[in-house]
Amino acid sequence: MDHTLLPALTRIAEALERLAPAPPAPPSLAGADAFVWHPGPSARLAPVPRVARVEISLLQGIERQKAILAENTLRFARGLPANNVMLWGARGMGKSSLVKAAHAEANRAAPGSLALVEIHREDIRTLPDLLNILRGQERRCLVFCDDLSFEREDADYKALKSVLDGGIEGRPPNVLFYATSNRRHLMPRDMIENERSTAINPAEAVEEKVSLSDRFGLWIGFHNCDQPTYFAMVEGYARAYGIAIGAEELRRQANEWSVTRGARSGRVAWQFIQDLAGRMGVAIEG
Repeated sequence: MDHTLLPALTRIAEALERLAPAPPAPPSLAGADAFVWHPGPSARLAPVPRVARVEISLLQGIERQKAILAENTLRFARGLPANNVMLWGARGMGKSSLVKAAHAEANRAAPGSLALVEIHREDIRTLPDLLNILRGQERRCLVFCDDLSFEREDADYKALKSVLDGGIEGRPPNVLFYATSNRRHLMPRDMIENERSTAINPAEAVEEKVSLSDRFGLWIGFHNCDQPTYFAMVEGYARAYGIAIGAEELRRQANEWSVTRGARSGRVAWQFIQDLAGRMGVAIEG
């Protein structure tokens, strides 16, 4: 190589470096305790100034579930080993509310230690991209997907399975994944049964479908509540928000509300309290 060309080549390389755009700075997790993941060409973590949540003490009828999730979340916030969690079962029984409440409790015990990052179901295929961003963060991150399920085996299913397995790199040590679902195995039963009837090896086909849930270290089940538990939910909300009404009248109206809704659950109790507070002129948050 002609050494007289070396200075010219060096100047050209330096000029090209100046023209090339600088790599984007990693998103900051400072300034908020919760974020929403927005994938795409300009991927970003949007801070959530105020999380819509209720205090953990107001979640009634799920004492065992609260204890398990709160302990797992606090261990993680303190830098100790913890498990990915699947919260599954009856609708409206506080699965997503418990995740947000457990996050808040952990940050009270270990202030600022834990960021909650919500990823929408339709963005699950971008979960590996999100984890690549979170991998370099000093703060510990709880990635949360609400109402997770799959109607067919697709790229989304494979992406989540790979993340839970950890792949070659392994799951980032500063990240846990929490998900809620009405289904224990994330797949509809008829889809699993169809695989059983059409596959060459039915046992292996079914195992492939249900194995995704097995990759969560903790399964926490939620079940429909009875009337005493429903009344306890309603009474707890009424006390917390200062709604002045007699216990008998409160129960009568709450029961009438649940009959019109055809269900008793934490969600139904909260909707009743919203209606009652509005009729009585009491301002509440949530």
